[in-house]
Amino acid sequence: MRINPSILAADFVNLERDIASISTADFVHVDVMDNHFVPNLTFGPQMVGRIQDVSPIPLDVHLMIDDPDRWAPGYAELGAFSVTFHAEAAADAVALARRLREIGARAGIALKPGTDVDQYLELLPEFDQVLVMTVEPGFGGQSFLDAVMPKLGLLRAEVKRSGLDVWLQVDGGVDENTIGIAAEAGADTFVAGSAVFKGDPATQIAALRAAVDRHVH
Repeated sequence: MRINPSILAADFVNLERDIASISTADFVHVDVMDNHFVPNLTFGPQMVGRIQDVSPIPLDVHLMIDDPDRWAPGYAELGAFSVTFHAEAAADAVALARRLREIGARAGIALKPGTDVDQYLELLPEFDQVLVMTVEPGFGGQSFLDAVMPKLGLLRAEVKRSGLDVWLQVDGGVDENTIGIAAEAGADTFVAGSAVFKGDPATQIAALRAAVDRHVH
């Protein structure tokens, strides 16, 4: 079970301090938004490169951008451990995933709440991670949509059946109350922003891990 705090909820002026404060997490979740694919603007390659330089844990980059076929490989080249792009934005998701793997990153595909999962089940061998959005992408602090949990169930069943090493990630509205719902539905990788940075991050990360344990064991 992996906890990936989203620095969308961090203090952008004290980003290095806040990234250091989540060193007990598994990955730093970096939300790249272009103000086109989603109505918000965050970081670009220069920022992500610097975050990569100072982060004590690997980067899990989530691209909420148009034309990821063109831009995603650059984030893999910066050294990100994992690069996730949106199914709705990619021209050729399989070719892009193969390119990311070729560079040396894990390749992830993200699905908005309204995107059907069925067509991606047979493509699972091409990906290392599937991100099921539990909010509409674009802004932090939204409420968790448990209506997307059946998607996780379908993905978990297929991962189990195929024996693939595909991580199932949820992002949006994840906190101590909702993380168990997602874990029971089949998620193993959890993005949490506000829930981590609202208090002492190390304490909050430990509380999230405990909440997962209560539901999975």
